Amino acid sequence: MPRFLLLGLLALAAVAQAAPPTNVVFIFADDQQADTIAALGNPVIKTPNLDRLVKRGLSFTRAYMQGGNNGATCVPSRAMLMSGRSYFRVDEKLMRDETWPHAFGQAGYATFASGKWHNGSGSVGRSFQTAKAMYIGGMTNPMKAQVCDLLPTGKMGPQRLSPKHLCEEATDEVLAFVKGQDGTKPFYAYLAFDGPHDPHIVPADFPVTYDPAKIPLPANFLPQHPFNNGEMVVRDELLLPWPRPPAAIQQMLADYYRYVSFLDQQIGRVLDAVEASPAAANTLIVFTADSGVARGSHGLIGKQNLYEHSIRVPLVIAGPGVPKDQRTDALCYLFDVLPTLGKVCGVAAPKTSEGREFTAVFAKPAAAHRERLFFGYRNVQRALSDGRWKLIRYPQIERTQLFDLQADPFEMMDLSGKPEHADRISGMLGRLAEEQKAVDDALPLVVAKPQPADWMPPTKKASKSGEK
Repeated sequence: MPRFLLLGLLALAAVAQAAPPTNVVFIFADDQQADTIAALGNPVIKTPNLDRLVKRGLSFTRAYMQGGNNGATCVPSRAMLMSGRSYFRVDEKLMRDETWPHAFGQAGYATFASGKWHNGSGSVGRSFQTAKAMYIGGMTNPMKAQVCDLLPTGKMGPQRLSPKHLCEEATDEVLAFVKGQDGTKPFYAYLAFDGPHDPHIVPADFPVTYDPAKIPLPANFLPQHPFNNGEMVVRDELLLPWPRPPAAIQQMLADYYRYVSFLDQQIGRVLDAVEASPAAANTLIVFTADSGVARGSHGLIGKQNLYEHSIRVPLVIAGPGVPKDQRTDALCYLFDVLPTLGKVCGVAAPKTSEGREFTAVFAKPAAAHRERLFFGYRNVQRALSDGRWKLIRYPQIERTQLFDLQADPFEMMDLSGKPEHADRISGMLGRLAEEQKAVDDALPLVVAKPQPADWMPPTKKASKSGEK
């Protein structure tokens, strides 16, 4: 081999060896619909910083949370994210499952968390080396949140009243962590907002506002859901009366959008800090959410259902090795995200992780990832989607819905009663049963004594339970 070629190869090898490891900043919202980013098609909402992130990275239009076994779907969703396990096998309190953040720490990363946890205080220290301004409890006013820090022992310290909006304080803590890194270790920072979950409260002086009269109703708005989906009086559905008043939905959306814009401001602070840091060129930034939410769609308010508005989530990834200003329709679960980051960062997967990494989509955004997705909510709903055709089964009332998401993305036209789709429904029900068997989901898709599908709103206000 010529000497000059050998020297060139040695120089390239030295550069490759000297390449800094990849850092991660992971931003996780709570109840943020996939269609709440201006750059991805929402003409009303103001999200200049998420728009920046979209232009810098790859946006997933078919990312989903898999489901939940109670009204507080954020609990299993966050557990799935952290562990890489599916809804049907995840330990919600993460007391037994090894987590991905722990694996990053074992691989030499400095790991840090701030914000909403919701998976048991004892598991914070098993996942992150340091955590500050953590919110552990249930529903709260984010302006009066009780927060606590992780002590050196791994236990949570005494709660204290946050002097700021929780999302702002959590952002402050993550910024302090990022700015404090000296480059001797790669880092993994997790910023978990508790918004835009209701109550939609932001600081009074936040300048972005929305006129409710100018907020369009959802394309699939209904005054009331047409049948009993098994979760009609859960806490979220009691936030507004039936039939759903259009003006009240518009006001709710105006407040919701304002909260999203407030979070967008915090995200902008994170982007600015990373861009100004020495780690700018080798830091992945991820933005996603634990679930969507209805907000008037299909006559529903919450996320205790398997419609697209409630299970599809925003997912934007930017940084080294990720294409800029591109979108992908690849089907993926939230619990595929950390296995993907692990692949990029050279972090070995926890032995119980089931997620599938999708780095191939970074190289080719048009590439497929999963052939189909399987969803569940308690014992009342199951669903299967291949990206175009989606079937939702309600076994307790002997009801099936079929939607063509390509022609009907808002799921407004149920095709299950059309004879020409009988074979498709039969085939999808068979594949749904196969998916159930693969994860030991024993819920029968047919019950001996189905309940009536008809449903009327209660005359007396039911107890607000089922959400936190």
